[in-house]
Amino acid sequence: MDAEGRRGRRRPARATVLWLGLLPAAALCGCRMFPPAETAYVGPQLPPAPTLEQIAAFVNGNSTRIQTFIADEAVISGPGIPSLRTQIAFERPRRLRMRGETGLSGMELDVGSNDEVFWFWVKRNQPPALYYARWADYDLPGSAARQAVPLDPRWLTEAFGIVEIDLGSPTEGPVPLAGNRLEVRTRRQTPEGPMVKVIVLDAQYGLVLAQHLYDPQGRLLASAVSYDHRRDPVSGLVMPRAVELQVPRADMTLRVHLGNTRINQPIPDPAATWNMPSYAGYPLVNLADPTMRAIPVPQTQPVVYAGQAIVCPPPVAVPAY
Repeated sequence: MDAEGRRGRRRPARATVLWLGLLPAAALCGCRMFPPAETAYVGPQLPPAPTLEQIAAFVNGNSTRIQTFIADEAVISGPGIPSLRTQIAFERPRRLRMRGETGLSGMELDVGSNDEVFWFWVKRNQPPALYYARWADYDLPGSAARQAVPLDPRWLTEAFGIVEIDLGSPTEGPVPLAGNRLEVRTRRQTPEGPMVKVIVLDAQYGLVLAQHLYDPQGRLLASAVSYDHRRDPVSGLVMPRAVELQVPRADMTLRVHLGNTRINQPIPDPAATWNMPSYAGYPLVNLADPTMRAIPVPQTQPVVYAGQAIVCPPPVAVPAY
């Protein structure tokens, strides 16, 4: 692109990187910084050689019962960025709030959604802004907000372990993988075309170990790898203690250590938690503005799982269902 073309690009394109990466982009890294599990996981098990229906019932039976979770001692970290003490809250169907801070600089990150809108704010973004969009605008075909944020923000909830397998959509599997794992693939219809979601599960305990989302062109949009699953002692429901997110188009890796989440407990101060905030000196920028532009998508990047490369389908190998 020539200099004039570069000048013609609007700054809000950076908003795509900020939502996908939550923080300024950093180089992909396969290393992990999570603490080891204190005890080996023990919990309900899948039957031997489970069918797709049995797997869906097992996974959905856990996820659909998670109505809320609170992780008020979470930590967000990644290559090239400081660790942020983070409070995370979730409430069905689409309420999510992540607020990250440091002891010296105060609040640095605010990402959230309620039933009407989603938003994200990064203190050090230039130009300063609080980006937002209404779900009704985001879900329209050809939405400018969807072009600016091609990775559906609702995917972040799934990345934290609240996964449901929709047998009403074209689904294939389970396919046995090395290491006593199973793979299930689901095709999702979106305004841009069909996306493929690949889920990797533990074949014994049915734990969701990894999720990979591919766009209609077969390019990897995002991956989430989960570690150190824990059964909540009160509800008996299961969530991971740590998640590593990789977003190739933002060229970044983000690690979220959730710790001991509290499941199905009331959200404290719900009005303050679920209302979109305002920050002095940070104007509101509507991502549904048609002048917003998306950034180019690079080729699929490798995904690292448990220190080894996962065999993920290249763009041309995404199957037709």
